[in-house]
Amino acid sequence: MAEEKHLRMLLWLVAIAFFMQTLDATIVNTALPAMAEDLNENPLKMHSVVISYALAMATLIPASGWIADRFGTRRAFMSAIILFTLGSLLCALSGNLSMLVASRVLQGVGGAMLLPVGRLAVLRAFPRERFLPAMAFVTIPGLIGPLIGPTLGGWLVEYASWHWIFLINLPVGLIGCIMTHRYMIDARREKVGSFDLVGYLLLAFSMIGISVAVDGLSDLGMRKATVLFLLMFGFASLAAYWLRAARRPDALFPLRLFEINTFSVGILGNLFARIGTGAMPFLIPLVLQVCLAYTPAEAGVMLIPVALAAILSKRIGPPLIRRVGYRKVLLGNTLLVGAAIMSFALTGANTPSWLLILQLACFGAVNSLQFTAMNTITLFDLEGANASSGNSLLSMIMMLSMSLGVAVAGGLLAAFDDGSHGSAALAAFHSTFLTVGLITCASAWIFWQLAPDAGRTEKKLEAVAAD
Repeated sequence: MAEEKHLRMLLWLVAIAFFMQTLDATIVNTALPAMAEDLNENPLKMHSVVISYALAMATLIPASGWIADRFGTRRAFMSAIILFTLGSLLCALSGNLSMLVASRVLQGVGGAMLLPVGRLAVLRAFPRERFLPAMAFVTIPGLIGPLIGPTLGGWLVEYASWHWIFLINLPVGLIGCIMTHRYMIDARREKVGSFDLVGYLLLAFSMIGISVAVDGLSDLGMRKATVLFLLMFGFASLAAYWLRAARRPDALFPLRLFEINTFSVGILGNLFARIGTGAMPFLIPLVLQVCLAYTPAEAGVMLIPVALAAILSKRIGPPLIRRVGYRKVLLGNTLLVGAAIMSFALTGANTPSWLLILQLACFGAVNSLQFTAMNTITLFDLEGANASSGNSLLSMIMMLSMSLGVAVAGGLLAAFDDGSHGSAALAAFHSTFLTVGLITCASAWIFWQLAPDAGRTEKKLEAVAAD
């Protein structure tokens, strides 16, 4: 009985951690204009607050599994909670944008280890026949976080201050530390292989260099020469990693993964298709508040249809994929996602709320279907050791594309914005929506490279229903 209680509390601990991780990825979006006003910044140039968190998570995810194996799940999870909570406190105390961005990096470093280490602890604590329902329990709060994040952020900004979107993490972090000490198992491997530090650094440098260069096009006041240097540095690091991985059997992400058609198409499709969808949580709250005169709380409420439609469409995805196949679903739905994004270029001060809600719900539905199809086809044909490496790479790409999406959106806004307000600023948003939507549509060419019968194995297709 005591052991069963211990396992149940472990699930609650991991679920709460996952909830806080996903909540903080979305809660700041509706607070960006208020942050900008308080810090004397342009609200259209606040995207570095979102990018820093996502990029820090993407950078550390490849190392999270090795850290847990080397130091144990309890120590790794405790460290993650402490870093996440400390980063939250420093965010709330930030007096300028530079300090806020640095604090978000620290918060992202802690957040990067919460779910991978927690998932590993659940895997090692529960028998195989109980693992699937255990993970289902853990991931449900991850769906609730994005649902209430924008609304909660808007409400806190309007009725308290933006600092509270970070301060609410402090009591949760304290409870998490106590629960980790009591209920987190201390699983670790007796023999841990060496970590490919050089390969990891090359991969990390490439992600940071490319992302900061894209962000530098619109923010940070970088010279063109600096942006060009960072881009070349990032691509050179990526090429060096690729050449290194080709001759090392213990590479972080073996190149043999890309010999699998479904995986290579799925990974590249995830990277480019998510640039558009990653930009939307940043763009929508901004355009509502900066151009359409919505309050932070109203802007947060307007994003609820996106999350609700996303949850409801989860039931549509599996039978649709089983009926027509991954290739047709991804080709058609990618174009629908792009069209849904471009439709926001038609919004204006006279757009009725019901029509905007309908637009947001349609976007949420097709976007959720896109995620379901992309994620499952990426991992569809992976087995054995490939499954672990492929899953880690997918998690990294998801966070990296979120960072790139916000950076691209910020760069486009800066390019189209002439410093004016009102209709001129709204025109900059319209141009950005059109461009981001076209980028999303262009990624359909990647999914065209899927084999027509990709994912047609009946036994494996049953797994789609569990996504």
